[in-house]
Amino acid sequence: MKVLFMLLGGIAGLAAVAALLTVIIFSAYMFWQVAWNTVSRPAQLPIVIRIAFRNLFASKLKTIIIGSIIGGGAVLIVVGTSFIGSMSDGMSRSVIGAAAGDAQLYQPKYGDGGGDELAIWGGGMSEPELGVIPDFDKLQSAISKVDNVKAVVPMGIAGAMVTSGNTIDLALGDLREAENKKKAGDASVQGRIDAQKAHIRHIIDVLKGDQKNRAEVSSETRGTTQEEVDAVNTASDDKFWNDFESDPFGKLEYLENKIAPQAADADLLYLRYIGTDLEQFTKSFDRMEIVDGTAVPKGQRGFLMAKNFYENMVKLKSAHRLDTIKDAIEIKKQKISEQEDLQRLVKENTTQTREIALQLDDLKAKEMIARLRKATGSQETQLEKLLSIFFDTNDANFMQRYDAFYKDLAPLLELYRIRVGDTLTIKAYTKSGYPKSVNLKVYGTFQFNGLEKSALAGSLSLMDLSSFRDLYGFMTAANIAESKAIQAQSGMKVVDRAHAEEDLFGGGDAAAEAPDAGAPKVVEAVAKADPTAAADAPSGRAILNAAIFFKDPSKTRTTLPLLEKAASDAGIRVKAVSWQDASGFIGKLVLLFWAVFAFAALFIGFVAALVVCTALLTATLERVREFGTLRAIGAQKPLILSTVVVEAMVMGIVFGGLGAILGAIIVTAVHSHGIAASADIMYFLFSGPRFTPVLSVPSMVFAVFAMFIISGFASLIPAFLAMRVSPVRAMQAED
Repeated sequence: MKVLFMLLGGIAGLAAVAALLTVIIFSAYMFWQVAWNTVSRPAQLPIVIRIAFRNLFASKLKTIIIGSIIGGGAVLIVVGTSFIGSMSDGMSRSVIGAAAGDAQLYQPKYGDGGGDELAIWGGGMSEPELGVIPDFDKLQSAISKVDNVKAVVPMGIAGAMVTSGNTIDLALGDLREAENKKKAGDASVQGRIDAQKAHIRHIIDVLKGDQKNRAEVSSETRGTTQEEVDAVNTASDDKFWNDFESDPFGKLEYLENKIAPQAADADLLYLRYIGTDLEQFTKSFDRMEIVDGTAVPKGQRGFLMAKNFYENMVKLKSAHRLDTIKDAIEIKKQKISEQEDLQRLVKENTTQTREIALQLDDLKAKEMIARLRKATGSQETQLEKLLSIFFDTNDANFMQRYDAFYKDLAPLLELYRIRVGDTLTIKAYTKSGYPKSVNLKVYGTFQFNGLEKSALAGSLSLMDLSSFRDLYGFMTAANIAESKAIQAQSGMKVVDRAHAEEDLFGGGDAAAEAPDAGAPKVVEAVAKADPTAAADAPSGRAILNAAIFFKDPSKTRTTLPLLEKAASDAGIRVKAVSWQDASGFIGKLVLLFWAVFAFAALFIGFVAALVVCTALLTATLERVREFGTLRAIGAQKPLILSTVVVEAMVMGIVFGGLGAILGAIIVTAVHSHGIAASADIMYFLFSGPRFTPVLSVPSMVFAVFAMFIISGFASLIPAFLAMRVSPVRAMQAED
């Protein structure tokens, strides 16, 4: 059976090749006849063209039908190439300007080039496993000698989990700040201290109520330990607060360690970041701009959070929902009354008011109630009911409530769980599996100009390279020396994987003995970096990848092999990829769009050729007498052939040209109005909030040329039949 299928496949292949060769030879022969007749008898060309135009007007309906197909093909080519070309340009600006540069260098994990590929936006929750480029300075020195290289930016991309902080954390922070001022002699903060203490007691009462409710619903503790229950009971007792001023900082430490972790309103955030030379990154990625705070001072460790991530993940949820509704109304022109998603957001705001209520101490709560009653006109006295009334928005009152929220209510609230200036603890697992953490000051937020609303562009935050190396588990010279000293002291030796079983369990010298029961357990090594310490010296810096900027980006493909060779000559194994390959799945979208467009264009071209061929066949049969008469008065076959072919080509030029002009009008109209980005991926594709395609003039020329060629090919069979009409047959047909 397999042999039979192979035989049938071979026959089908040979038949296809034979058919293709026949078409090519036939087409070449026919066009050669037309060309030879035109060159050898140039005086006939004006006559042939006049006949062609006469026939266009002789059958107007048929001409309109054929012309519509040809014109539609031209419109598709002009609009399609302009749209996809503009998207490709927008995509390249987004990817290059946001993190990739014109190209990327990375070291494959395995020596044969195998392993994961670099994917800046394609890794999801797992980052690609890359090799380590051991010495960035050596790589930079080698790469910079390549003529087209303008800048080299060191990088490493990784992810970590961080907590956004919770309401009680913020309240305890405010109380600690007030106690510090009091300790410094500022007696005016006593009112503030009393209000914060009442606020914290209120939060603890809420926690106690939650524990009680869980106990009533189920006999199981649902993760609540007796120690946690006892801690809440202690912190809610009057004695704890009556004695608070005797040891305020001791009491605060107790609350921070025993109570704050129990608050359930903290979010666990997955944070993706780029470790880089922040100064060099800012200089090379010129679309980057600081939005809040400042840049990280030169030579200091620090963190810059992506503004889009900051707004979507760290901001007060009620405020974020208001922002989302406002964007939908203003940018997408949607209405709350017509969109279920917007109605859902309104409902969530009216029901989830606890996050705001828990933030307010007694003083702020009273002020909030007064402002809410003024904004809503309600005489309600309960805070949460007033918040629910305030957030019950519709198309008529939304903008008024939105403005009132930011003008009157927001000043009483902490809009962000992580504030600029806070120290953020980032915990991650090294590639060898050990947990590490660094404390980094959040100096500010940043965004890429034109990509403010793009979650993709705003998904990567920035940290200094030294902190990245700490979290990733790169060994410093001190770490390596310490490890070697421990290894020498313990008598351990390194075994390779191929002989591990033999060395560990077989005969001969064992590399290591199995630990006895009394051996000390391996403990988690947690290294906390000093947030104020200066960054490592720049020499010998290990990195994972590097962004390359070119002087002439159009020479990217020819420059990539030169980069690999320059690095190889310096003894560093790297792989050079374009921005499109480095960006992961997002870079493949443009290729997909081009593939879909090419398929559509080929399909339209095939249909156009089929329709033109069929129409000309019909016309040829109707004009048998005409061709016979021409033959009878001395017209040669090449003249008849030229008459049909030129007529089709004239149609291709005329209607292809009209289609190209119509396509240009469509592109220009869309450019003037723009298309609003309605989804995150569109912001990235459009490189901004609106899509304004640019007309591709070469595509107009190509569209006319393509329709001219397609029409010419479609006319060959009808022309062949017309050429074979004899005068005698024509007269017989008339009889």
